[in-house]
Amino acid sequence: MNITDWKNLPFGYINTDYNVRCYYKDGKWGELEISSSEYIVMHMAATCLHYGQEAFEGMKAFRGKDGKIRVFRWKNNAKRMYDTAKGIKLAVVPEELFKKAIFTTIRLNERFVPPYGHGASLYIRPLLLGTGAEVGVKPSKEYMFMVFVTPVGPYFKSGFSPVDIMICRDFDRAAPLGTGCFKVGGNYAASLTSLELAHEKGFATTLYLDAKEKKYVDEAGPANFFGIKNNTYVTPESRSILPSITNMSLIDMCKDLGMKVERRPIPIEELPTFEEVGACGTAAVITPIRKIVDPVQNIFYDYCKDGKPGPVSTKLYNWLTSIQTGDAEDKFGWIEILD
Repeated sequence: MNITDWKNLPFGYINTDYNVRCYYKDGKWGELEISSSEYIVMHMAATCLHYGQEAFEGMKAFRGKDGKIRVFRWKNNAKRMYDTAKGIKLAVVPEELFKKAIFTTIRLNERFVPPYGHGASLYIRPLLLGTGAEVGVKPSKEYMFMVFVTPVGPYFKSGFSPVDIMICRDFDRAAPLGTGCFKVGGNYAASLTSLELAHEKGFATTLYLDAKEKKYVDEAGPANFFGIKNNTYVTPESRSILPSITNMSLIDMCKDLGMKVERRPIPIEELPTFEEVGACGTAAVITPIRKIVDPVQNIFYDYCKDGKPGPVSTKLYNWLTSIQTGDAEDKFGWIEILD
């Protein structure tokens, strides 16, 4: 496949040339295998199909003005997959294997890394599956780790433009002591119905509240939530929230800018006090929020009266994306360049 319209890439799946796979059997990982197939053959009783024993990651690679390919914070993704594997009893993928798999896959599909200056990137999807046959509820004895890539544009069609979101009170994304802090497919399956309802009502995504009391802000659809006020970056603290690597990056950047940072529960009553709010994640990067609507209480909170992103969100977005493409100094040590 030859892509010519890089500027209008959707955030969707486009087949690339190769993916890599590795199998865990008899208590150890085998060697990486290269495949051109888009399909997986597995046992019908595989634990990933019946008991949700699967994990995945999302990360990106960028081509700079110098033509070099830069991978953003891959070690943090490796650590998060490790934490998820420990959390739901998957075989742990060693950091060396994780790195070898993602860098091999990028090299094999280098022609799909979007050119500099088109607002697109190469999305990298590591996937870890329980493939052993079990009928009882128990961890698998066999696993498959694979990595595939696809070129993508912005997650939201509007790109770095403010969107409207809807507070969701009738659905929970994850339980307080459940799997919310792990990157497993079940958390996203739990969000599909509410996301569809939000889209039908004209909203970009949903804003979930905590599952226990419905008093605090949880996640912003598939992304972390943040608010800015009084030179302070505020983001929720909760075990039901996925630890976003983008959010971690924004926290470090805000500290470097001399801002205060607070990770704490955010009561819903605090929403009107923020000067700017947004959603952040690998896919969304930073998505400014224009309006939060609470359909149950029939109220809304307006943050972008001129229709433009706020100044802090804009500064953070421009700085982060410049680091990713090599246009700004990588003072935090987040980038690894393919040799």
